[in-house]
Amino acid sequence: MTQVRVRFAPSPTGFLHIGGVRTALFNWLFARQQKGVFILRIEDTDQSRSTDESIQAIIDGMKWVGLDWDEGPYRQTERMDLYRSHAMQLLERGHAYWCTCTAEELDVRRKEAEAKGLSQKYDGRCRDRGLMNQASDAALRFKAPQEGETVVDDLIKGKIVFDNAVQDDLIILRSNGYPTYNFSVVVDDALMNITHVVRGDDHLTNTPRQVPIFQALGFSAPQFGHLPMILGSDKARLSKRHGATSIMAYKDMGYLPDAMVNYLVRLGWSHGDQELFTRKELIEKFSWKNVQTSAAVFNPEKLLWVNAEYIKISPPDQVAQALVPLLEAAGLKDQVQTVSTDWLAQLVILVKERAKTLVEMVEWVKPYFGQAVICDEAAAKKFLTPAMAPILSKLLARFEAFPSFSKQPWEEAFKQLVEEEGMKMGQLAQPVRVALTGRTASPGLFDVMEILGRDRTLFRLRQGIERASSI
Repeated sequence: MTQVRVRFAPSPTGFLHIGGVRTALFNWLFARQQKGVFILRIEDTDQSRSTDESIQAIIDGMKWVGLDWDEGPYRQTERMDLYRSHAMQLLERGHAYWCTCTAEELDVRRKEAEAKGLSQKYDGRCRDRGLMNQASDAALRFKAPQEGETVVDDLIKGKIVFDNAVQDDLIILRSNGYPTYNFSVVVDDALMNITHVVRGDDHLTNTPRQVPIFQALGFSAPQFGHLPMILGSDKARLSKRHGATSIMAYKDMGYLPDAMVNYLVRLGWSHGDQELFTRKELIEKFSWKNVQTSAAVFNPEKLLWVNAEYIKISPPDQVAQALVPLLEAAGLKDQVQTVSTDWLAQLVILVKERAKTLVEMVEWVKPYFGQAVICDEAAAKKFLTPAMAPILSKLLARFEAFPSFSKQPWEEAFKQLVEEEGMKMGQLAQPVRVALTGRTASPGLFDVMEILGRDRTLFRLRQGIERASSI
């Protein structure tokens, strides 16, 4: 069997869109499942819109979600001679012709055809004139077949039949010598031995334009598959008004790359009722027959749920590693550098049930860095009162009697004091919680003490007692 070779071929005209990532993901899964080759190709022939910053954004986005490529990244601007030589082959074989019609003339004819209700495709005026490109100002057009049908057996949509009579004689080389999209794509796919072209269904109309070019060049066309679009909740094409569409924006918002991959693969593909998959499971279970033919609707709430689940089930050290840049951005760089990886992983375990994103997690873990703690004023006023100062001092004395922290004896000492004072657990727990974390909500109190350690726990209790005594 021929080795599977697929490609992801974005245009570097902006950020990497989550729709593009889903297309890349489906190609990547298929390549990995079939022990094939996944190629990254940058289609940068649009000189007016392509930028190096956008190319880097594509590479950064692909790396962040872990979609590694086997070949590339190729850049079309480095392959210009290939496009021109193959265009000349078509001219020599009678499959292309020079056209001297100006943009202004073409625009006038399109408007006239529109007014008469006729087809607005090129009228073939230069098709049989045998023109030469003597002034180097002619464009090269492909002679599209005008009879019969182009049949595509789409991996996702099934058999699709296109009427050749409506196909246009596309420009394949502009008058400035630059190739057009539909031509350079064909040359690249042919020379890179691409076996399957899987892309968004906004490219479906390009397929009957490209297949005859493959044939005219003497190449077999690859098998095509067209993925339905991703829509917003209002069933319109996904855009910024529905939320972030850049993949790297989700990194900044505290989403895990595995969560993004899991969510995006489920936008248009399913395997029974299973919601969460490991990468290994996705590679094993992926199939084109389970890719839906209708558009998928992007649901931010579902994505948030998936991310929360991944925070819970991912290895804590992996989550901790992803958390570090966000902690540093929050002004905790110096503190982060002084703690161990193991301690940070334990901190993740402490709060992972409470955070749906890493950004939320940053807010949960802030109190555990540094020696002192900044108290919420309303919480301190309510719970660190003069009446509590003596009881907190008794608790401090009992904790100080232990040479090291151990959850069970410290908890027993706490409960014993509550009983002696005739209090309920919460009546002492809340003031202690505020003293230790500065907040009224936290994980289990003795889990908090464990992560803080004996010295910081005692220091913050003294700080709380001082605050309660000074009111």
